[in-house]
Amino acid sequence: MPDIDKAAGAITTEVVESFRDTDDPRLRELLGGLVQHLHRYIREYRPTLEEWERAVEFLTAVGQKCDDTRQEFILLSDVLGVSMMVETVNEQGGGTESTVLGPFHVVESPARNSGDSIDLMGGGTPCVVSVRVASADGSPLAGASVDVWQCTEEGFYDVQQPDVQPLGNGRGLFRTDGEGRLWFRTVVPSHYPIPTDGPVGALLEATKRHPYRPAHIHFIVEAEKHRPLTTHIFVANSQYIDSDAVFAVKESLVVDFPTVDDQETAGQYRVTSPFRMAEFDIVVEPETEEAAR
Repeated sequence: MPDIDKAAGAITTEVVESFRDTDDPRLRELLGGLVQHLHRYIREYRPTLEEWERAVEFLTAVGQKCDDTRQEFILLSDVLGVSMMVETVNEQGGGTESTVLGPFHVVESPARNSGDSIDLMGGGTPCVVSVRVASADGSPLAGASVDVWQCTEEGFYDVQQPDVQPLGNGRGLFRTDGEGRLWFRTVVPSHYPIPTDGPVGALLEATKRHPYRPAHIHFIVEAEKHRPLTTHIFVANSQYIDSDAVFAVKESLVVDFPTVDDQETAGQYRVTSPFRMAEFDIVVEPETEEAAR
């Protein structure tokens, strides 16, 4: 009877050693760690050959579901909490909290000017979103790039409805002014289900998990000599705010969208009254010397 644990340990050692000539020390470290953790998992849970074949088939199906407008591997990472774990371990604590990229940042957002509308469909109640971008010391960041994308009031992104929505609906690439500010017109997004017509959806069904995300707007902020930030704002009191399918809600990112019923203020923002409004400060961290190198 062979000593299975001894044989398994020898395999792990041999595989880790196979990376010894890797030029990049960080790549060597990451691959070695991955192999050790993965092998430890196999030794602990001892999947059968049939179970491992099903796992390979599942991952193959995930890859086959990816295309120019759908990233099923990001979706898998999201629903397993891996995306949020990566965000969490990279937090430095000096700025706005980050959260997941999501699977729908797959097209280039059209350049827009502050005050433009990203609602190309002429939705219902208008909404104004006002953003201020600052460095960790509170100083405003002029000329910062702010990439914005969101779903419609019905819970769909443009790439999900190419025959209904024009490409670029709900998206905009803005620049902040001299005070680090910008604003845009839109609609309040809806909660929505992540795509469930692929292998990730089958995984959720098998584990009796719902696929819904609370209403939110995505942002990627980039400013010179600062770390890029990927984050959301979540609509306060949205459905599923306490059970996000991808575990991305953070209390600091939950924002009120109160109703404003004032004709003069509506005129300033070029919307009809009443309208909804959200105001949000985004703080980005200065880039460290190590990161710059």
